[in-house]
Amino acid sequence: MTGLLQAASAPVAIGAVYLFIRDKYEKEPYKMLFLGLLYGVYSTFVIWAVGITFERFFPHTETPFFNAFISSAGVEEGIKFLFLYFLVFKNPNFNEPFDGIVYGVFIALGFAWLENIIYVFHKELGGYETALARAIFSVPGHGLFGLEMGYYLALSKYYHKTIYMIKTFAVPYLLHGVYNYILFLDRKILWLPFLIFVLFLWYIGLKRMKILLECSPFKNVLHQK
Repeated sequence: MTGLLQAASAPVAIGAVYLFIRDKYEKEPYKMLFLGLLYGVYSTFVIWAVGITFERFFPHTETPFFNAFISSAGVEEGIKFLFLYFLVFKNPNFNEPFDGIVYGVFIALGFAWLENIIYVFHKELGGYETALARAIFSVPGHGLFGLEMGYYLALSKYYHKTIYMIKTFAVPYLLHGVYNYILFLDRKILWLPFLIFVLFLWYIGLKRMKILLECSPFKNVLHQK
């Protein structure tokens, strides 16, 4: 029991520590980071409730496209966008562009944490193999979608363009939808394109972090000390 919980929690902890280290010019308060994770956990319950309500009003056949883009990516990224916006957009701690990525990822990791526990402890689908597979793909995937959301939220805050606020939801939604759609099709021929897509997510994610770190108003202050 304890081993499974540790296996489900480890990738989330690693992601959180990594991002905390990357935020090198002006660290976020521990309270805000905790709230980010907590908001992510809360979002899981809201996403579940919305998903159940949605299916009652709009019953559907189980199709990969609908599940990938509507009931999964659409609901999840929409709720996480709202949680992220209301947590930090007007918060005084959001005082450098990289903070958008920090909070976007922390909320995503909070969601991924509870979701991971649910999957890993599932009687039929769970276990250590599931924990390993999700540690490699699912948890980092949620973190990378959250990174994209935080990146565009930062651009929206600091450049005041409506298109960036639209992209705050649209980009992670589309990436998440494509990610899920490939998996839901469950075809061996798509594994190579899926791996290429995952590497692409890592590439643009690391690039986004570098761009916003370079924009930090605290960068020169730190170098002068």
